[in-house]
Amino acid sequence: MSVPAALRELLLSRIWDVPDYPQPGVVFKDITPLLADPAAFRALTDAFVDLCERFRVDKVVGLEARGFILAAPVAVAAGVGFVPVRKAGKLPGATLGQAYELEYGTAEIEIHAGALAPGDRVLVIDDVLATGGTADASLQLIRRAGAEVAGLAVLLELGFLDGRQRLEPGLKGAPLEALITV
Repeated sequence: MSVPAALRELLLSRIWDVPDYPQPGVVFKDITPLLADPAAFRALTDAFVDLCERFRVDKVVGLEARGFILAAPVAVAAGVGFVPVRKAGKLPGATLGQAYELEYGTAEIEIHAGALAPGDRVLVIDDVLATGGTADASLQLIRRAGAEVAGLAVLLELGFLDGRQRLEPGLKGAPLEALITV
């Protein structure tokens, strides 16, 4: 996806670097200034809505937690359903889960059983693509639910962490769209 220079500049100007958070040596990408700016948030939402239309999606999946904030308004504006992917144990009722490896240990994400129907075309939205572990697990979870991965879209890709390479096999040809890559 070719992002217009003005959009890229607007979005980048509203993402703050927070050094040494959550631990020394890490530069955290804080998107809360972007969310607080209605013009920037609208521009971001519109860019993701364009992807929904281009990929002909039925549902938008938002990854916990900031993916919820980005994906929900996209779903409303695109006129499609929103499905949250949560950390294990956070959803009531019957769920479908997917475990995945972390640097030290494992984690699990879940969706409500029946939230995705066979044949649904799903766009996964998240704020940042880092190593790709959670995103890859979400792709597996969507397919296990019988739905089709139409694509994965992120506001910001941290290219130096090689998440795109990790995700390539799990995408199975579905596009990965990053509005900004650093």
